[in-house]
Amino acid sequence: MRWDPGLYARHAGHRGRPFFDLVARVGHDAPRTVVDLGCGPGDLTETLARRWPDAQVVGIDSSGEMIDAARQRPALPNLRFEVRDLRDYTPGSDDVIVTNAALQWVPGHAGLLDRWARALPEGGWLAVQVPGNFSAPSHALMRDHAASPRWASRLDGVLRHDDAVGDPSDYLGLLLSAGLQPDVWETTYEQVLPGEDAVLGWVRGTGLRPILDALSADEAEEFEAGYGDLLRRAYPAGEHGTVFGFRRIFAVGRRPS
Repeated sequence: MRWDPGLYARHAGHRGRPFFDLVARVGHDAPRTVVDLGCGPGDLTETLARRWPDAQVVGIDSSGEMIDAARQRPALPNLRFEVRDLRDYTPGSDDVIVTNAALQWVPGHAGLLDRWARALPEGGWLAVQVPGNFSAPSHALMRDHAASPRWASRLDGVLRHDDAVGDPSDYLGLLLSAGLQPDVWETTYEQVLPGEDAVLGWVRGTGLRPILDALSADEAEEFEAGYGDLLRRAYPAGEHGTVFGFRRIFAVGRRPS
């Protein structure tokens, strides 16, 4: 899937807050190695390298465009980036594993998480955040529009829903089964987005990407026109902007020493 780092970064403040809420619950004082799986353009990975300057920090992403953007950031001696599929990652002695808003793109990611959790060394931490908004109007309307007579044949099977992420209880059970001390919670951020067609602008950088990849440029423009009409009714702009509630699911686990 093609990613646009510039488009993704337009809402960097809103997209970054769950990351900081996630890693704030990681209590490792002096990790040797830190891995950020699904690092995107690398701005948040850089904060890990600055938090733990004595650790070797690596950001991994399957998007060459994202890694190219990450490598344009100011160089830090303890930070590097790699193009790699998350499914090919195997923990070794990594003390901290972070994956923020990435695993919803990986079918069957519970099996990956279980493998990563069981491989954590003593004292290691695993920190996971996934979006929990697949039943929100932004996504439900996208699926409905994709299933309409105009688009059903072109977009059949492009969007995932029921198997995209688990419930908080699923991640709690996974961490417990792997022998980790769990910390699992969820938060809904009531975000106020500026500008016209604010929610459409948000999903262009993330959830709409599979559809944009599947359609020609003219088709994508037509799809967005109809979908945008639906979004404007579901998320009317107000005096201060457009309110967009976004539920996030967090799971942090620690291997006891």
